[in-house]
Amino acid sequence: MDTQYYDDIIIGGGKAGKTLAPALVADGRKTALVERSLNMIGGSCPNIACIPSKTMVASAEVANTVRNSAAYGINTAPPTVDLAAVIGRKRSVVQSLRPINLNNLHTALGDNLIIGTARFMAPKTIEVATGESTTRLLTAERLFINTGTRPLIPSMQGLKEAGFLTSESIMELEQLPEHLIVLGSGYIGLEFAQMFRRFGSRVTVIGQSKQILSQHDPDIAIAVQTLLERDGIEFLLKAKVLRVVRIGGASRREASPLENRSGNATKLLIQVGDREVSLEGSHLLIAIGRAPNTDTLNLAAAGVATDARGFIPVNERLETNIPNIWALGDINGGPQYTHVALDDYRIVKANLIDGGNRSIQGRLVPSCLFIDPELAHIGLTETEAQQQGYAIRVAKLDARDIMRAVTQSQTDGLMKAIVDTETGRILGCSLLCHEAGEVISTVQMVMQAQMPYTVLRDGILTHPTMTEGLNMLFSNV
Repeated sequence: MDTQYYDDIIIGGGKAGKTLAPALVADGRKTALVERSLNMIGGSCPNIACIPSKTMVASAEVANTVRNSAAYGINTAPPTVDLAAVIGRKRSVVQSLRPINLNNLHTALGDNLIIGTARFMAPKTIEVATGESTTRLLTAERLFINTGTRPLIPSMQGLKEAGFLTSESIMELEQLPEHLIVLGSGYIGLEFAQMFRRFGSRVTVIGQSKQILSQHDPDIAIAVQTLLERDGIEFLLKAKVLRVVRIGGASRREASPLENRSGNATKLLIQVGDREVSLEGSHLLIAIGRAPNTDTLNLAAAGVATDARGFIPVNERLETNIPNIWALGDINGGPQYTHVALDDYRIVKANLIDGGNRSIQGRLVPSCLFIDPELAHIGLTETEAQQQGYAIRVAKLDARDIMRAVTQSQTDGLMKAIVDTETGRILGCSLLCHEAGEVISTVQMVMQAQMPYTVLRDGILTHPTMTEGLNMLFSNV
């Protein structure tokens, strides 16, 4: 078999990979990008994760606004949710992005954009099985692994036989679940829980920990749970699923999103404390996290190490244990956000192309849970700051004290900030409020500039906006 030689090979066309490839080409490097599917050009975010899910979140928000329009003095009939139309809108958004990503990569790479499945044969050599049932050998001086993650499916008695949905297949449903059971109380599970509750499903969330959103402070987690319970979402926490049973037939596979589930049900036997309870639902969503796409890469042939979960450990410059092999994006076990993958690209570009010396050390990573109201966070939680030995001051503000929230009838939630008593710098901030995902960026910029909290306390911020709430929040320090 002939071997094709490159300067650089990128395995996976997610955010980091698709952005790095044109930069390497522009630097004069002969570069190939291998992506397993045309439907995944651009990675998970635009195809099966961020963009499609937030498109559906927007539909759910519209349904909720119409349902509560009388509060704004607008009288309408109760909304009827056409889930097939919601899915159709989601598909159109996704399909509008694929040609853009494909064109950008074709323009940069031409025939060196290769659709196929890659596996290592040696540290600098990969084998690519293409859709034409052919195999190609590629070798390069440098390789970048950017293969991302997939839904994590637990080993659970009866689960495969009973059938289930994932964060991907649930976005292809065209009939509304009567009762959606969500296994997982993190970001993915809660977004879909509120979304489908607002579409009209009964929703029950099962969490293994004593609180939802275990990485957040208890007061924030309790506030989120209270808001979701007010939406009608039910919670079973400190719960362990013992067995899953399909009532009305067995699928022996992941449930088809288009399957007619009429007459079928899924029953879960659950250990809650010292008692065993059963719960029946029409659909079961597994949302307990993500698993790395490393199992088919044959990393042993390259000597690339993985951790116990299958992620690829990297150093501060995103280098693996093997020289000239990098791991970018979700696959390296860092925060699984598109904006982190983009910054991974910036680090590699700075170090390999621009002659810089960038690393992941000290980078501030914001997050946002896209429920309504949004929960955005940056920096340390109160718990983390105490554990790290900081002397802190904690400021809080009810969202109802922000005039913009009042005008929008969006007064649910709170703002919370953690400030270092000695330096006056902001250590962390959690915003559970309307437009939190936008407002958190203002806090982030002050933190990145290492300015004191008084900059936000005393700054002239536009009235009336949600950002203006930062004036009041930091006045409470």
